[in-house]
Amino acid sequence: MDSEPSLKNIGFGYRPRAPYATDPAASRGRLVTEPESPTRTPFQRDRDRIIHSTAFRRLKHKTQVFIAHEGDHYRTRLTHSIEVAQIARALARALCCDEDLAEAIALVHDFGHTPFGHTGEDALDERMARWGGFDHNAQSLRIVTELENRYAEFDGLNLSWETLEGLVKHNGPLIDVAGEGLDGPVPQPILEYVAQHDLELARFAGIEAQCAAIADDIAYNAHDIDDGLRSGLLSLDMLKDVGLPGEILAQVESRYPDLDPVRRGHELMRRQITVMVEDVILASRRRLERLKPTSADDIHDAGATVVAFSDRMAEDEKQLKRFLYANLYRHSSVVAVRAHAERIVKDLFDVYFDRPQEMPDGWGEGVRFADEAQKARLVADFLSGMTDTYAVKEHRRLFDQTPELS
Repeated sequence: MDSEPSLKNIGFGYRPRAPYATDPAASRGRLVTEPESPTRTPFQRDRDRIIHSTAFRRLKHKTQVFIAHEGDHYRTRLTHSIEVAQIARALARALCCDEDLAEAIALVHDFGHTPFGHTGEDALDERMARWGGFDHNAQSLRIVTELENRYAEFDGLNLSWETLEGLVKHNGPLIDVAGEGLDGPVPQPILEYVAQHDLELARFAGIEAQCAAIADDIAYNAHDIDDGLRSGLLSLDMLKDVGLPGEILAQVESRYPDLDPVRRGHELMRRQITVMVEDVILASRRRLERLKPTSADDIHDAGATVVAFSDRMAEDEKQLKRFLYANLYRHSSVVAVRAHAERIVKDLFDVYFDRPQEMPDGWGEGVRFADEAQKARLVADFLSGMTDTYAVKEHRRLFDQTPELS
């Protein structure tokens, strides 16, 4: 008689990996110890917790470049994060490292963004200047370690050490060996967390976090062009003189001379992603061959990023970024909308700071016993979690006039 089915021999996700990959079976664990899952690796579990979080759902109404109400087909922080995760998995697979960890870091990397993208972050950073400023990466850490309240036994999501390390350091170390900040002072929320759970801020992140970081660059360089073309602020003719997209457009037009402009734009985007991904894979494999890492620690201690563009592609990417800044991000119509968005964020901060009881859902409770710094951080937590649409709604509730974001 057959025995009852069990979880013993299910496909658990522990497939062969390169020796330099992060091994889920050797995870450093979580701040609050939990029993391991019988069906998922620690990194698969992290990814699932991220996807089911409130912060993840809020990304669907947070700005990437264009305010969400300007069109249904523009990227939001949510669609951007999904595209980053797809590219990060592709890179991790090609480099034989842990796809689930790369995906988890990609999906969580923008949790801390304010409404209205970098404009909202800059406005909130200005208002928070007296109390250490505001940094979206540090806010992402606050969300997953404190602000998400879904579990009975702990605050936050209690993610594994490796996912948190990748979240905080996916763009590289934060301090030098002497403990000095490499790009200014390390945000206070990060320092407070590492005091109890050391994320080794002077070391490079694992290879999976590096896959997520370069995937972010690849994704937005392509989809910002796509959104720019859709908005009419960019044209295919403008891109013909820009290095990498110009070369790709020439190939597309040579092969498909009668292709309509919309499809030419889509061909440009998908081919550009492919070219950039393949460049990263080849360049990273060359670095790995030189480094000959035999463990994940060798990646952490390599002294430089391993997963990156070739020198040629890095120059092409810099040229493309300069073009996008000059012609898209700083376009007069985009700047005008951002000025209105900045006013909304600053107005909301000021009224919540002066009258915390105006914050709904009990956010203002307990402020009576808080000092100014604690009150300001509470307001920043509430305000940064807003979607674009909720921020506009709140401004209309609290003010007689609200700027039109168009």
